[in-house]
Amino acid sequence: MTTLPAPRCLIAEDEPLLAAGLRADLAALWPALVVAAEVGDGASAVAQALAWRPEVCFLDIRMPALSGLEAAQALAEDWPEGVPFPLLVFVTAYDQYALQAFDAQAVDYLVKPLDRQRLAACVARLQARLADRAPAAEALQQTVAQLRTLLGAAPPQAGATRLTVIQAQTGNLVRMVPVDEVIYFEAADKYVRVVTAEREHLIRLSLRELLPQLDPAVFWQVHRGTVVQARCIASARRDDSGKAFLSLHGRPETLVASRLYAHRFKGL
Repeated sequence: MTTLPAPRCLIAEDEPLLAAGLRADLAALWPALVVAAEVGDGASAVAQALAWRPEVCFLDIRMPALSGLEAAQALAEDWPEGVPFPLLVFVTAYDQYALQAFDAQAVDYLVKPLDRQRLAACVARLQARLADRAPAAEALQQTVAQLRTLLGAAPPQAGATRLTVIQAQTGNLVRMVPVDEVIYFEAADKYVRVVTAEREHLIRLSLRELLPQLDPAVFWQVHRGTVVQARCIASARRDDSGKAFLSLHGRPETLVASRLYAHRFKGL
């Protein structure tokens, strides 16, 4: 009889006391579970999950660098094909509106402060899911569909105004770039590349800060780090992995639309 390896989990929580409490409760409720990594920010959660490939990830919604949802989004985009995607449990302080969105999905959630009885129910659900795992490709597609709903359920930021001009500074020169001339925006470390047909600019702004200032009907997010003006997309070619490769009007490069956003590109 083959003995299955012990399941592993990752805990991503920026509050050390809460992380320690979750770890202790999991040790009592699920002794076989191995905590492979414990991190305090979203970027480290992505890196460690890709390195360890745990069966379960506990992701705090509010973390430095990347939120729990953004970390899950990054994992869905970068997860290797053929490897079972981890079961995701979000730790959240969201209001009831957002909790209804979680309840509608197969992804589980825990509310701060953590309740031992609720955690026990979560553990039982995880154990049942692990005992009846779907094939790797099917599990990833289920998670992608869930994340689309959860990312779309986040309430819009109040007071955001639409940008009409991008002020891109190079040395002492500030170029005024009309937003309707931008073909795409791309995250670049602490900057965003602003790409037009003629040139590229760097602005000291994160894509997270920029997105609420763009019209989502005009600028489509196609990857966690890429937003493209829809009218500048000439064609989209989908592949078997679920991604789409975008050819552009006015630029020679090809952009990749991740699994999370490739559903935008379907014929009518």
